[in-house]
Amino acid sequence: MEFLILGFFTGLSLILAIGAQNIFVIEQGLKKQHIFLVCFICSISDLILIFLGIFLFHYFIQYFNHTIELIFNILLVIFLIYFIYSKIRSFNSKVHLNNEIIDISKFNVSLKTLGFTYLNPHVYSDTVFFLGNFSKNFLLDEKIYFGAGASIASFVFFFGLGYLSLSLSRYAQKEKTWRYINLFIISFMTVLILYVVKETLYLL
Repeated sequence: MEFLILGFFTGLSLILAIGAQNIFVIEQGLKKQHIFLVCFICSISDLILIFLGIFLFHYFIQYFNHTIELIFNILLVIFLIYFIYSKIRSFNSKVHLNNEIIDISKFNVSLKTLGFTYLNPHVYSDTVFFLGNFSKNFLLDEKIYFGAGASIASFVFFFGLGYLSLSLSRYAQKEKTWRYINLFIISFMTVLILYVVKETLYLL
């Protein structure tokens, strides 16, 4: 159960950010246009990429030698440090929403959602690389619980964002809100860095 909770909060920390995809979801929620479709595509895409990363690392870990595993752990620490740095830089960020309602078909909104998801390089670094790499030394059932927790976080986040966008949009445009969110992310990711560093020291 602890791996389910760990996966949930790790996934939530990665997804809580000011990004084009999240802004698009909020805008579609405000416009009340194909909200379920947009949220479902974003959530199911995260689930696919999360488990892709987990099982890729699960399969290839048997081919890792001591040096390769050490390199991946160092890359993971560098990724986390950069992630925290990006959150510190965005402390005073603002969200600018486009509330102009333009009629859009289900097909077009699906294409736009897929574009915001799969053409975003961060989605691969956050899901496939980070979550897969972070869970590489877990047991198989622990990896599944971890992936399930991260996937649940995506479903809760995107559907909450889409359907509560009218209420959330007021807070999303306030600097203070993002300061609190970034403080949570920075604190949680710092704990993960300490965990990865501890694991890396065992390899030295």
